[in-house]
Amino acid sequence: MKTKTQLLLELWIESRTRFSNQLSNLSEEDLKKKLLPSPNSIGFLIRHIGDVELLFAKNVFGASETKVIAKTVIAQKDTGEWTNLSELLEYVNHSFNVLQSIVEQQEDKDWETNIVTKEFGAKTKTEAFGRIISHTTYHAGQLAIVNKYGRSN
Repeated sequence: MKTKTQLLLELWIESRTRFSNQLSNLSEEDLKKKLLPSPNSIGFLIRHIGDVELLFAKNVFGASETKVIAKTVIAQKDTGEWTNLSELLEYVNHSFNVLQSIVEQQEDKDWETNIVTKEFGAKTKTEAFGRIISHTTYHAGQLAIVNKYGRSN
């Protein structure tokens, strides 16, 4: 029988494919695409997903050694700097590995632990994990729509 951690990891990894499966089909030119009047480019969305995964690893799961400067969260808007595809791919690969590593360290009892963040208040780790799953898939859907219908300005 699988542990809660194994089951939740499988759920997260599978749901994240809605994001990760799109990455190999992107070009550097695609990173600039926006769907007006939305201000967010594909490059911004990719960086934002990585920023939030690292914040979750650090603030929800206690990966205190994780270094993160969540530029997209700090700026709260697309600054137009997310145009290097290889850097962005490396960043979201790193964020995935960091989050996966800290989640793998959770024991079944840890999932019922309450955490508090300024972003979403008090939640169990399970509920918080649901937030990161839905956050990534939400933005993955945006990314797909922007890539299909958006334009580089």
